[in-house]
Amino acid sequence: MKKAVQIGVAAMSLATLQAHAQSSVTLYGVADAGFDYLSQVQTGTGTTASRFRAESSDWGASRFGLLGREDIGGGYGIIFNLESGTNLMSGMAGDGNGRLFSRKALVGVQNDQFGKFTMGRNLFIANDQWDFDPMLQQAYSSTALVRSRNVPITSNNIEYQSPSWAGFSVHAQYTLGNQAGGFNLGAPNEVGRSDGIQITYANSLFMLRGMYDEIRDTNGKMSNVFVSSREFFAGANLYLSSLELQAAYTHLNAPDTPAGLASNADHYWAGAKYRVMPALSVDGAVYYVHVGAGAGDATHDPSGHATMFALGTTYNLSKRTLLYATVAHVRNASGSSFSVANNNPGSNNDNLDNPLPGRSQTGAYLGVNHSF
Repeated sequence: MKKAVQIGVAAMSLATLQAHAQSSVTLYGVADAGFDYLSQVQTGTGTTASRFRAESSDWGASRFGLLGREDIGGGYGIIFNLESGTNLMSGMAGDGNGRLFSRKALVGVQNDQFGKFTMGRNLFIANDQWDFDPMLQQAYSSTALVRSRNVPITSNNIEYQSPSWAGFSVHAQYTLGNQAGGFNLGAPNEVGRSDGIQITYANSLFMLRGMYDEIRDTNGKMSNVFVSSREFFAGANLYLSSLELQAAYTHLNAPDTPAGLASNADHYWAGAKYRVMPALSVDGAVYYVHVGAGAGDATHDPSGHATMFALGTTYNLSKRTLLYATVAHVRNASGSSFSVANNNPGSNNDNLDNPLPGRSQTGAYLGVNHSF
């Protein structure tokens, strides 16, 4: 009898250990490919032409990754996420700097009651503006008129995300520079010390978010309004059955900008997403940017402003596959050269698609997006 009890206790202990050690690993990804058209592409000094090409990642970034979790008991789980971007047209993976996992490489701990803590390479907190962008930060979206300032990826990232507490949630990040000689310095091809925090309130009718973040350059400075700067963000969503109304405002400031160059900008947008039928959606938005007083150079935009109009549609063929089409048009004031796409700032147009200063530009793309 005693032996039977011992065997039973051992079996129960083994079952408990197995339950506590349950784990899962998921392979996932997105494959996005299509065609795009762009007008006013610079081909030389003062000359432009239109371009038509096959392209990847217009509607959503093509990528693949591994997502894992091991339950360790008490409601806690150890999690990891490894993710790399890829270009379906060329087959190239990563970001061109030799990273195997260019988008995410992180590990952490998660608890439904206390939240999630991770460390590693991760999407910077500014990417969370996605929730308020009618165009979902696709190629023609809120990223265009801020030169990708709201979609960076940072290494040495420490992140905390809270659960929802009566509708409120907190998200915070701190990115270390990891360099000797200065706490704010960054490695080559990396940002310096960067950080951010946001507070969100959400319910079934609306969502509100306020965010503050800082990105420093390799030298530890906030020296370029669209690259390394302070950012203040406020966004709002209103949910009305099949219609979602969205609006946001961003103020950018770079206090270490070289004297005489523009050091601040304001970015506004408003738009809507409408589900015509379960499989068909239409999205539209207007974006406006105003760059404050100051000159420009090869890597800094001068004072000026631009307005972009975007309209898109998606049709779901299945739960994992959709067809998409988007068109956008940007109007530049004299001296401004913003593109409908999220190109680099400044007048150095090597391998970029910015129009000539003061020129308008139109772009369109269509394609297929499949997730697995």
